[in-house]
Amino acid sequence: MARAAVLVLLLIPLCVGAPRGAAQDAKAAVEKFVARLSDVSVADLVIVQSLTLYHPDGRHPRSTGEQRVLFKLPRRQRLEQTVEGRREVWLVAGDRVFVRHADRKVQEAPALPRGGDRSRLLVPFKRSAADLLAEWRTLGVRDDVSHVVRVRDRPITVIGARAGERDVPAVWLDAEHGVVRFVTRETLPTGPALIDLAFSEHRPLPGGFFFPYRQEAFVDGKLVLLITVRSVQPNTNLPDSLFDPDALRRE
Repeated sequence: MARAAVLVLLLIPLCVGAPRGAAQDAKAAVEKFVARLSDVSVADLVIVQSLTLYHPDGRHPRSTGEQRVLFKLPRRQRLEQTVEGRREVWLVAGDRVFVRHADRKVQEAPALPRGGDRSRLLVPFKRSAADLLAEWRTLGVRDDVSHVVRVRDRPITVIGARAGERDVPAVWLDAEHGVVRFVTRETLPTGPALIDLAFSEHRPLPGGFFFPYRQEAFVDGKLVLLITVRSVQPNTNLPDSLFDPDALRRE
């Protein structure tokens, strides 16, 4: 989980008797969010952030580091990180992953697991409401079940869970801020686990969308990762060479 978490940052059977309007409510909430971003254009994004990895007990920090995360359409990411003095660079190009280790050797790493790319939760790349719901369904989120809660006096549509359900795949959607919580069930090296991602402390960026400056990852209720964002810059015209595995080998 530590590797998947650092990379930023993995089913229940159908139940009968879902409210007839739940699917329409979920779709309407997503459509409202997508419509608000219709004029937002994000081609790339540069994020500088600090991270803290925690011991399995979820209470004691294990290690700290710094990250510079670059996103560029279509489906390209570069993560430059230094954790406890060791620097690595990760490239994600579509479904392929490359890493340059601290000894400067570059190798292709295993592809990200299903749902391993969480950037699509944070960055308002152009997608329709139907596309978003389809993506979430592949991760076990049911769009025929939803309810509304209030968090910090803001209305949040919870898609995929009934009131009181805390351990099923679900998306918590704020119509203005976007996804503020994402819950999935995944199989980690240690076995099946409940993954809970929480996004908070949203701030507006140029272009009219909000970005969470605090991001937390929990496994079975225990904190494993805390990310504190220091700066976010959209549309800096990042060069393609930053995402080229061959260029990475030459650096």
